[in-house]
Amino acid sequence: MSIHTLYTKQTIRASREEAWQFFSNPRNLAKITPPELGFTLITQELPERIYAGLLIEYRVTPMLKIPVTWLTEITHVREGEHFVDEQRMGPYAIWHHEHWFNVLGDGRIEMVDRVTYALPFQPFGDVVHPLLVKPQLDRIFVHREKAVRELFPEQRKSS
Repeated sequence: MSIHTLYTKQTIRASREEAWQFFSNPRNLAKITPPELGFTLITQELPERIYAGLLIEYRVTPMLKIPVTWLTEITHVREGEHFVDEQRMGPYAIWHHEHWFNVLGDGRIEMVDRVTYALPFQPFGDVVHPLLVKPQLDRIFVHREKAVRELFPEQRKSS
């Protein structure tokens, strides 16, 4: 089984507090997920902020229009700095997603995502990784970068 890593970073115009307020609210995940994934939150009683031990269940349709239930646990939280979510049930054999928020100054944050993952159904999973899974993950994170840029525009409107 191969272990894969996806690493992205994006600079956003926001304070650490503003970025944390948005990204630590589990209801905001739908706002940065591509519509074609059919993201639906199943967990109804969600807090305004994540915490270690929080379980979040949702449904996605990642491939071939087949809906998949995904259960994520927030395993680590360092308030304002980073958090980690890990798949407990879902389409991957391993999914470990680190979210980091680094202050750059000048009202900017560098947001870093590091996803370590492995596919099930080996050795078939490793065969389809470069053909289907990696391109789809790249599209998801490109969409996410664009959505975040729209939510946190480089030029803020003055009131």
